Amino acid sequence: MFRLMFHEPRIPPNTGNAIRLSAGTGCELHLVGPLGFDMSEPKLRRAGLDYHDLASVTVHEDLPSAWAALQPERVYAFTAHATTSYADIAYLPGDVLLFGPEPTGLSDEVLNDPHVTEQLRIPMLAGRRSLNLANAASVALYEAWRQNDFGGGV
Repeated sequence: MFRLMFHEPRIPPNTGNAIRLSAGTGCELHLVGPLGFDMSEPKLRRAGLDYHDLASVTVHEDLPSAWAALQPERVYAFTAHATTSYADIAYLPGDVLLFGPEPTGLSDEVLNDPHVTEQLRIPMLAGRRSLNLANAASVALYEAWRQNDFGGGV
């Protein structure tokens, strides 16, 4: 299955929505610290509703710890500054879909990490800064899952 990674997320409801996304699709959700909230925060729990027990969520202390645990073959970093569209990739199970913190997106240091296979963008109208983190993750994850015939989905 696919692996969704949020690097240093800041807004609890976005992560709560990603927990629901993980439960609904079977993807793994990896949260890379430092987190901008406590995992027991009410807004996070409310957004995730009762899906926490159905989701695969792992919190990693930092990016090197995440790389060591995951040993990823392909990592796609999402940024509004990329030229390649997320729709132009042939996704494979095990791929990591990497998203950055809500206020800033991924730093240049993370975007240029040697684990990153390619930087991708989700098209938007001109003059728009970005999509909501949980929405962008949903768009990308569902495209990857669709390409793989919604394996396990009904």
